[in-house]
Amino acid sequence: MNRVYFNKCANSISFSRRSFNVVTRCLWIFSVVLAVMLGPQAQAVGGTPLEIRITQGVESALPIAVVPFQWAGAPLPEDIAQIISNDLTRSGRFKSMPRADLPSQPTDVMQINFKDWRIVGMDNLVIGQITATSDGGFIVEFRLIDIFTGKQIAGFQIPSHSSNLRLTAHHISDIIFENLLGTKGAFSTRVAYVTVDRKGPKDSTYRLQIADADGYNAKTILESRHPVLSPAWSPDGNQLAYVSFEDRNSAIYLQDVRTGERQKVVFGEGINSSPAFSPDGRKLAVTRSREGNPDIYVVDLASKEQQRLTTDSAIDTEAAWSPDGQTIVFTSDRGGSPQIYRVSPAGGPQQRVTFNAGEYNARASFSPDGKRLVMVTGGSGFRIAVFDLDGGRSEVITQASLDESPSFAPNGSMIIYATMGGRGTELAATSIDGTVKQRLALQNGQVREPAWGPFRK
Repeated sequence: MNRVYFNKCANSISFSRRSFNVVTRCLWIFSVVLAVMLGPQAQAVGGTPLEIRITQGVESALPIAVVPFQWAGAPLPEDIAQIISNDLTRSGRFKSMPRADLPSQPTDVMQINFKDWRIVGMDNLVIGQITATSDGGFIVEFRLIDIFTGKQIAGFQIPSHSSNLRLTAHHISDIIFENLLGTKGAFSTRVAYVTVDRKGPKDSTYRLQIADADGYNAKTILESRHPVLSPAWSPDGNQLAYVSFEDRNSAIYLQDVRTGERQKVVFGEGINSSPAFSPDGRKLAVTRSREGNPDIYVVDLASKEQQRLTTDSAIDTEAAWSPDGQTIVFTSDRGGSPQIYRVSPAGGPQQRVTFNAGEYNARASFSPDGKRLVMVTGGSGFRIAVFDLDGGRSEVITQASLDESPSFAPNGSMIIYATMGGRGTELAATSIDGTVKQRLALQNGQVREPAWGPFRK
């Protein structure tokens, strides 16, 4: 079994000799074969938060001010107005006024001096109030005001509790983002990723974590001395599929992010990797080498029945579903170099997708509207590119030399990916046009394999 693994990984390196992604995964497999490590640890409840910094924003960022929300009780565990302000600034689409520069702090429309706000160049103003409820919760009320017309653009009352005030703030940010930019906000979503803490050549700890999109509320889902790869969210956001090597061989697990309950769903001889949920959450597209060669399979999660979609002698891997569930794209070197191909989930002919897009294109996934692919493209380095499916055009949107694992935000406006930074492997995010850029890093350790979760129900 170990020899099979070694040979397949050697083939993978030959297929993608210049690929940071594949080579790194194979090195992890070799460490599993050669080293004796401990099994997975019990589920942890906390994790190290990601530090987020804006490295580039749009020049036409909208000026906005978020005034502290009125509250008459004891200090709250979260500053809702500051969270909203940070969210909007982090998007790169807004220029939020620092609290110290606010000309006044109105909490009601009647208190707003519109002339003062026009003088300081504000376009929009957010005000709000928080009141306690009899059951120990809160009602959070906010209003988004157009400074030039004096009219309310949006306003809601949202019930909340102390444990989810931060999430309530993110929901308000989503509403503001949508009303001013026309695109649903993704501030209340979550990201999954893998952290690696290396203490020595054979002493590493891998943690599968989830966190809010702003890096807070990090939670460890799995901690292991064995490599953990390829986290993928279920469409309802309640489960993660991922690859673990805890049994010496790769296997695909499903884990409930709320309860921690997990089950092994794809395992056996050879490679079992790269899980991807179907849009209805009932199936996984995976890579298996049960017949001796890596191919794409579809696994029914209820019946556990497996359907093999590809039979080419080349390496077929990294499947992803289209939003309508009618197409699966995958990476294959059947044409001599790694490129993106497509196939029906029911099987049948496979067609190449990426032409005139460079000699190396891999790890593709669909935009939420199904019109684009995000992928890793090779040349002088490995960068993230967006491929237009209608026009067949590819646009490189990152500039580093080793970028991998791209994943769309559920609103399609941003892409998260892994890159090499000053601390090692970090996460980064970019808008689809490359104008807004962020870096997400840990104070200690490395972080990789990001997956942006769906909208919360």
